[in-house]
Amino acid sequence: MLPFSIVGKLEKALALKTGLETTITSSQATGGGSINQTVKITYGDANFFVKWNRSDLYPGMFDYEKAGLQLIGKESSIRVPEIIESGSEASISYLLMEYIPATSPTHSFWESFGIQLAEMHQKSAALFGLNDSNYIGSLPQKNTLSESWDDFYLHQRLLPLISTAQQKKLLSSAILHSFDRLTDRIKTIFPIEKPSLLHGDLWSGNFLCSGDKQPVLIDPAVYYGHREMDIAMTQLFGGFHPIFYEAYNHRFPLEKGWQERADVCNLYPVLVHVILFGDSYVFQLENMLRRILR
Repeated sequence: MLPFSIVGKLEKALALKTGLETTITSSQATGGGSINQTVKITYGDANFFVKWNRSDLYPGMFDYEKAGLQLIGKESSIRVPEIIESGSEASISYLLMEYIPATSPTHSFWESFGIQLAEMHQKSAALFGLNDSNYIGSLPQKNTLSESWDDFYLHQRLLPLISTAQQKKLLSSAILHSFDRLTDRIKTIFPIEKPSLLHGDLWSGNFLCSGDKQPVLIDPAVYYGHREMDIAMTQLFGGFHPIFYEAYNHRFPLEKGWQERADVCNLYPVLVHVILFGDSYVFQLENMLRRILR
């Protein structure tokens, strides 16, 4: 249920957005979120989307999400929801944005998605990382800038999560030994490329197919990184349609061996899942390390 404490602020923001002086007339829970509570609300004759959580749980989360969506919207042709307001009231943080109804993907959708993501990945920066930290899921994600992708991936992605998982006693000595071996090899794995603007958490739950069959990106964990990180994550939980990969490679071909390097990239999101959800993902992590090091 939409918290009463934020209703006034939402209505004020929507009055400024729409030019209508009215009230929120309905609030309907939406599925798909495991971290925040989400609803579709009706104001006037239009629908909007709201997500919220306790302010002390994930400080700054919605501000980081807003910044990430706005960066993608500014730098690429891929659509993102319009942000109307982020704020807090009475210990509740919230994000108010455009509501985009989802439809079923078509072949033309997957082709557009591949092309548009390839074009987004061609947006570059001088360094890997980002000026601000943000979140991946509910875990803080540091983006300290680095000239080297190998150093960035090791020190800003793998090692912090390995340390957290080790403190939680989630990793066996065999897994830790495998990570030590991988650390010695990390500089020989990735092809050298410029930093690419990444969504950062690109699995099937973090995009929509709009009514006009165009891709919409949501829930980013943005930074400038190696583009194979995004591509690998599209394969982590079942994979995207083959047309997506064909279109992407036609517009911005991936270096040979990208399929084999996907396991290395996906160590990061799988470590996230190990920390958040426990032992059920440890077996997957073990298998990935075995394939990488064989």
